[in-house]
Amino acid sequence: MRTLSRPPRPEVTRTGFCSLQVCVPKSYTDKQATDFANQSHPTGINSKWVMRKEGNPDLQDDPERQQCQGRSDFCHIMFDC
Repeated sequence: MRTLSRPPRPEVTRTGFCSLQVCVPKSYTDKQATDFANQSHPTGINSKWVMRKEGNPDLQDDPERQQCQGRSDFCHIMFDC
């Protein structure tokens, strides 16, 4: 029996009360990453997830996109609502 391997998929990797981290392909645009966050894990309130951008103090001087340690073609992005 031959098994087909699926390409890695984006995933939610961390959730908080008002924050969310996703692991998405590096090729995703900000809009694609935001759409994934809002579709895969809706906030449940009127506001939607918004990507943490450069200058946000919660990034603690880290970049907006962090390299995923387990998947070389993926990165982690934080969102707030």
